[in-house]
Amino acid sequence: MSKGTSALLGFVAGAATGALVGVLFAPERGDKTRKKIQKSVKRVSEDVTDTIGEKVDSLKDQVSEMIDQVKERTNDVEEKIKKEAKTSTAGK
Repeated sequence: MSKGTSALLGFVAGAATGALVGVLFAPERGDKTRKKIQKSVKRVSEDVTDTIGEKVDSLKDQVSEMIDQVKERTNDVEEKIKKEAKTSTAGK
C-alpha cells in the first residue's frame, strides 16, 4: 500500500473514530445518539467509497494507458520484423 493511501486511510479512520467518540460522550438520549452514530457511519462510508472509487478510476486509466503503450510497441516491433524479413528475402 502506498504512503498516500495509508495516510488517507489513517485520516479517514481517525475522523470516524473522533466522530464516534464525540457522539458517544454527547449528553443526549440513546435513540438520538444511535441516529447520530448511524449518520456519521453513513457519511464516513460514503467518503471512503468515493475515495476508493476515485482510486479505482485512476488505476483503470493508468492500466489503459499502459495497454495502449504495449500495443504500440508491439506494432512497432512487428513492423521492424516484417521489414527485416523482406530485406533478408530480397537479398537472397
